[in-house]
Amino acid sequence: MQQTEFLDVVLPFKDKMFRLAKRLLVSREEAEDATQEILMKLWSKNKIMANYNNVEAYAMTMTKNFCLDRLKSKQAGNLKLVHSNYQDENVSLQSEIEVSDSLSWVEKIMEELPEQQKMVLQLRDVEQYEFDEIAKLLDMKPTAIRVALSRARKTVREKLVQKHNYGIG
Repeated sequence: MQQTEFLDVVLPFKDKMFRLAKRLLVSREEAEDATQEILMKLWSKNKIMANYNNVEAYAMTMTKNFCLDRLKSKQAGNLKLVHSNYQDENVSLQSEIEVSDSLSWVEKIMEELPEQQKMVLQLRDVEQYEFDEIAKLLDMKPTAIRVALSRARKTVREKLVQKHNYGIG
């Protein structure tokens, strides 16, 4: 596979790889490093990449495994918590702060979820993957995915309601 072919195949899902890495590693810098590492690994396999049925699924699985390995490694203690800022210049300052606060709370809640629920929620609700694609990526049955997704959504919803109703009543 030539460089132009490689770029045509890989670049469309590069952002998905980054978002998955960021969800797992939290730090933007760590996610950028992880994405770069995965791209380098993919490039090193460019000769055999044409044999893969779904390069995107392969790359996402590589990203997931790389990030989980990174978290397990000794470097995990050095990972820092850095949240991305949400910016939209067409909204009022108060709306911007509210959205930023809500996103921050959802991110914090998602970080507390069990690993499997976190992955399923990220892939389904953020990345918009179909259930069969998630099943292949995570090596899970569709019913298990639905259960994990339902539990993750319920936990996020309950914790958000709890946060917003704090002090009321």
